[in-house]
Amino acid sequence: MIVETPAAPVRRHTRRIITVLSWLTVGPVAAWATVRLTGLDRGPLVQALAFTPYVAGWSVLTLAATLALRRWWPAAVAALATVALLGMVAPRALASPQPAAAGPTVRLLTANLLAGAGDARTLVDLVRTHQVDVLTVQEFTPDAQAALDRLGLDRLLPHRQLNPQVGTPGSGLYARWPTSDGGIRNNRGGWGFSQAYGTLTVPGAPPVRVESAHPSAPYAVDQVDAWRTDLTAQPPATPDGELRILAGDFNATLDHSPLRALLRTGYVDAADATGTGLTGTWGPYDGDLIPPVTIDHVLVDRRIAVRSVQVHTLPGSDHRPVLTTLTLPLH
Repeated sequence: MIVETPAAPVRRHTRRIITVLSWLTVGPVAAWATVRLTGLDRGPLVQALAFTPYVAGWSVLTLAATLALRRWWPAAVAALATVALLGMVAPRALASPQPAAAGPTVRLLTANLLAGAGDARTLVDLVRTHQVDVLTVQEFTPDAQAALDRLGLDRLLPHRQLNPQVGTPGSGLYARWPTSDGGIRNNRGGWGFSQAYGTLTVPGAPPVRVESAHPSAPYAVDQVDAWRTDLTAQPPATPDGELRILAGDFNATLDHSPLRALLRTGYVDAADATGTGLTGTWGPYDGDLIPPVTIDHVLVDRRIAVRSVQVHTLPGSDHRPVLTTLTLPLH
């Protein structure tokens, strides 16, 4: 006859509590991985999915904890979720091979000016110091245009397609080289952001269509449909036609399915291609206690080689400018 010690029920109770806590820890991570894998970014999940890289890191800790506690079934589920999340996120930190483009170099800078509040002198200094050839701006205002020109931007980048507006809808495209077929496209989402575009004539390269991208922000659940509409309406790549570049504030990360669908038309995310795809471009830069996320992108035609991506600081804005060095194919 086996006599159970008084401590045995306590141990069983403790083990059950640990098992329940393990599942409560693993469950959300597994659900997150499922939502991301299946592209179910709807409603409040849209905002949440922007933080997927952080959840991927947390999943590793969850797996380690369940293994240490010898909770094998939770550990198995945690392992699957961790592999899935890291498989989606980790490649952004690894550079990928580039096409054998041998044409001219283009240095492109994109910046969201936060309703014109971004520091004009810093932006012009970036253009001058890094010999920027193309600048796209979002939330571009008449005051911002005047300030930039006073500081010499009109001489550095004399060719332009501009739509300055009070508040956040404005957009601009500046270039060192002549532009043609320029215009302004108005998004149909809730905020009505505009997008300046034009075709650049770069010596030694085919014409390049550049657009300052700015789809609506999913800042509330009732704005998600507008956000999806604007992202879906972005001009697709034309891999058998003209070269295209979309550069700006996409209000989306690579964990959002509409942006991934846009990439599948024939674009490459420049930061992802150079192993800098986990560098945040929006977050606590205006004092908000929000972990940085990567929503400013430069999407380039797959025939264009991406040489480098740098993220800079712009005082007065909640976004960080993204500087990309590209090599175009020969004409």
